[in-house]
Amino acid sequence: MMPFSFDTTRSIRFGSGLLDRLDAFAAPLLGARIVIVTDPGMLATDMPGRAERALRKAGAEVHLFLEVTADPSESVVLAARDRMLEVSATGVLGLGGGSSLDVAKLAAALAQSGADLRKSYGIGQLPAGRLPLVVVPTTAGTGSEVTPIAIVTTGENEKSGVVSPVLLPDLAILDPETTRGLPAHVTAATGVDAMVHAIEAYCSKSANNNPVSRALACEALRLMGGALERAVTTPDDMSARSDMLLGSLLAGQAFANSPVAAVHALAYPIGGRFKVPHGLSNALVLPHVLRFNIETAPGGYEEIAPILFPDLGGVGNCAAAFCDSLAALAGRCGLPARLRDVGIGREALADMASDAMNQTRLLVNNPREVTQADALRIYEAAW
Repeated sequence: MMPFSFDTTRSIRFGSGLLDRLDAFAAPLLGARIVIVTDPGMLATDMPGRAERALRKAGAEVHLFLEVTADPSESVVLAARDRMLEVSATGVLGLGGGSSLDVAKLAAALAQSGADLRKSYGIGQLPAGRLPLVVVPTTAGTGSEVTPIAIVTTGENEKSGVVSPVLLPDLAILDPETTRGLPAHVTAATGVDAMVHAIEAYCSKSANNNPVSRALACEALRLMGGALERAVTTPDDMSARSDMLLGSLLAGQAFANSPVAAVHALAYPIGGRFKVPHGLSNALVLPHVLRFNIETAPGGYEEIAPILFPDLGGVGNCAAAFCDSLAALAGRCGLPARLRDVGIGREALADMASDAMNQTRLLVNNPREVTQADALRIYEAAW
């Protein structure tokens, strides 16, 4: 067995109703002055208010940072950092989807270490130091609660990642009840995003592709394969929502250590240029990237296909059937099928292919080398 490393969030708590018990689980870690990082849309759910009341019950002074946007920019991260410095925060609570958690993670590190954000992009560039950090995901998709990664929109169209173990939270609290009110299209897109994490982690060409990540990816796919459609069509099915939330976490642990690849690399220009949500961006290119990969490296997909789709067990040309089944699943969940369905013109594809080539930290993990011409062909197939 080849040497490998595996890192994850220090502590995880899972259970319904945990959001209202932050005084017991989160407050002791976060100290006297806590900043809750979230987005303004969350106010309609009262979850920020519930979190604030629970933390105040423990005697903490609580401040809200409500400026997180989808695909957050550098200015949003720096504003969150400045808010933490302004109130002399002793701890940070990230509450929401992947964008809120990523901002909380990165701002907590910048506030403590004084690091320059522009010098922190890439792998291992962030210096040590972070405020105590607890995160509460409210979508079942990004896995940000257990990843050492924060994604930031840099410039007009490009996304860049900060990758460092400093970003791993001290505690992740998973309360399935927080995902109950998600619209069906968000449940669907974030769920496919989590499946992509597991699929790419299992098949990653990374030197750190390891038995722990592969085992977690398989369990994630088993859970989500039986739950995604139920969570979309029956939003109050808490068994399905629990399976999706746990599956998302397991997939996050898998890809945090065996990194994702070309699906994400080609999804980022879709989100960066056209503001398409990340999970949907992944769904739009997923079957087309996999069809490209299986021409030379079908093995991993053949191994996991029956886990996600049990009816594929024993099917000949299983990898090709896997691609078709993923596309069909996204369609049954109501997601658009083509790039043109989300307003992307064919004339944009060449620039997107050029942008995708900048995602070198992801492309290096793909089972098959991807050239700019390959990326363009994949986009054309998805268009």
